[in-house]
Amino acid sequence: MAPIRAFVPPLVLACLITACKHGPDGAPIDDALYRMALDQEGHVWYGFSDALLPKSAGSGHGEPLLRTRYNDVAATLLDSMGKVLPDTVFPVGALVVKELWENDGTIGTYAVLFKKPSEPAADADGWVWGYFTGDGEVRVTALDQGAACRTCHGQPGHIDRTLMNIYFP
Repeated sequence: MAPIRAFVPPLVLACLITACKHGPDGAPIDDALYRMALDQEGHVWYGFSDALLPKSAGSGHGEPLLRTRYNDVAATLLDSMGKVLPDTVFPVGALVVKELWENDGTIGTYAVLFKKPSEPAADADGWVWGYFTGDGEVRVTALDQGAACRTCHGQPGHIDRTLMNIYFP
């Protein structure tokens, strides 16, 4: 039997290989989450502002600046000031993207929460967690179900694992 690549034109094979952003520990869900993080269409910024904010004292992230946005599903649960309504439980399809910025004006990391309880990578609250470099390399795979994130994101005052209201009231 001939190798599969014999049936795939070299240019197509190269595109398939380089299009895959996840590393050896990543998964297809990581690719999907990264693509969602890049898509800003229909998103609403926390506080209705895309201004970069200094990271809070409670942040476990390394980058000094951040901004957070919500897709159209999640944005239905923002109040008139663009903040998450108290006691909110985000519906299926909600997407929250935290962009973590370096001082030089580049995005260092995308931290992503996507509410999809039916996804095998979802945690007990139905969230799928993604954590990527600005160019799409997986820092922590969604398959870890947010294990490295849930402790901080479960602190008192969180709203369905989100923290913007605590640190940016």
